[in-house]
Amino acid sequence: MPSTSDRVRNLMEQSGLNLDAFAERADLEAPQLAESLSGASPFSVVDLACIAEAFDVSMDFLLTGAEPPLAVAARTTTGEAAQAMEAAREYTSRRTDLGTLGYPQPWRPVTRTAPAVGSYTAQGESLAQRALAETKRHSHSISEGDLAELIEEVFGADVAVVQLGDGFDGLTATTDDAKLILLAATSNPARQRFTLAHELGHLLAGDNQDVHLDRDIFAPAQKRDPSEQCANAFASAFLMPEDTLRGAIKATGLSRESFAALACELMVSPSSLAYRMLHLRMIDSGMCDRFKRMTAVEAAGLAGHGEEFDRSARLSQQSRLPGLLARDTLAAYKAGKSTLRPYATLLGVDVDEVRNRIEPEQSNGGAA
Repeated sequence: MPSTSDRVRNLMEQSGLNLDAFAERADLEAPQLAESLSGASPFSVVDLACIAEAFDVSMDFLLTGAEPPLAVAARTTTGEAAQAMEAAREYTSRRTDLGTLGYPQPWRPVTRTAPAVGSYTAQGESLAQRALAETKRHSHSISEGDLAELIEEVFGADVAVVQLGDGFDGLTATTDDAKLILLAATSNPARQRFTLAHELGHLLAGDNQDVHLDRDIFAPAQKRDPSEQCANAFASAFLMPEDTLRGAIKATGLSRESFAALACELMVSPSSLAYRMLHLRMIDSGMCDRFKRMTAVEAAGLAGHGEEFDRSARLSQQSRLPGLLARDTLAAYKAGKSTLRPYATLLGVDVDEVRNRIEPEQSNGGAA
């Protein structure tokens, strides 16, 4: 059976590099690498982390020879989803490597008090109630702050935003070591926010898939898929809690202006809010039809939130690194369990640039 040394040796052969060049690319000493390849001394975890980072493989592959299913799926996916799959493969592989270094994914799913019962819509709404209770327990509010940061802090799933082409909303990637939500950058902040909640619903429901692609969460075919029904119901109830809606209407009444203000406050599209209120029998189908025709830009104008809408639209078009992954990658370096290269590569900048940012902070205790 091939050993770790055999796999590193094969990797070196495939790279076409000699021992010295291979060691230099991996930031290792050539004599030390030669000893490990010969079996005279074992590869350290830091050695393997350096090799994995330099040659785009996972530490798990170097240790076991097993290729994660997501890596296989990333190779075979085509079209708009291919770029998203490749990003998901990279991020989940990095999390697996961090787990080997002692930094596992801090995943915290909500507890299920009883077996799922009722329609898929009812199951999604019930799951949302438990997620909202957990959010409140952590002193967070759905209508305040950054939703991606909230999900990372409360539930321990990583959230990334990637520059992709049109025709793709998001995905969830689930492995034994990683829980990741990946979203497409977009100029439509309400849709991105709903997609984020939708993907969280998939994760919390424990949908048994290594990767779940959502090219269009509102496509007609989605309505026939039980897991999509559940995820959409979760997103609606999570982002637009019934007690919040009823409290707002009780306080202000329901007019075109108050409806627009509520959509802006909850950061959802007018059509999503209209359908949610219809589902809760707070409005009739006629009023739903009138409200759902309102655009997000119109709602922002009516509510006096034009500047906030413009700011949200700019932010939703920006890339975002997985926050927990970035935190733990830096922590591994500071603990001496990894080199600085994985963190620099994650940030997409030169190692020396990152070192210049970090070392002055370390030398003066973090003072500006």
